[in-house]
Amino acid sequence: MILEIRTYRLKPGTREDFVRIMREEALPLLAKAGIDVVSSGASLVDEDGHEEAYLIRAFPSKETRDEQEDAFYSSPEWHQGPREGIVSRIDGYHTIVIETTDAAVTALRA
Repeated sequence: MILEIRTYRLKPGTREDFVRIMREEALPLLAKAGIDVVSSGASLVDEDGHEEAYLIRAFPSKETRDEQEDAFYSSPEWHQGPREGIVSRIDGYHTIVIETTDAAVTALRA
């Protein structure tokens, strides 16, 4: 099992809208694309005073991750849908990808 953890540093004053757009628009599209979102939301703390959010996704393999992300991020649904609302609120992001167990992913869903 592959786990991707992405953190977003957001532009000041945009966290609430970012999380709303992610929850209402992006997450349903990700699910439709077959991408397993384990968790997402706002960080409980601001790193160095910056608003932050996160997205955690699970994939059966790194190859599947690459294929699903390529298909999703090149899709008309993403480009004509929530892309601008998401991207315009991001100052920067960081992604790590790790191998883990199904049990660890299940625990993160709680």
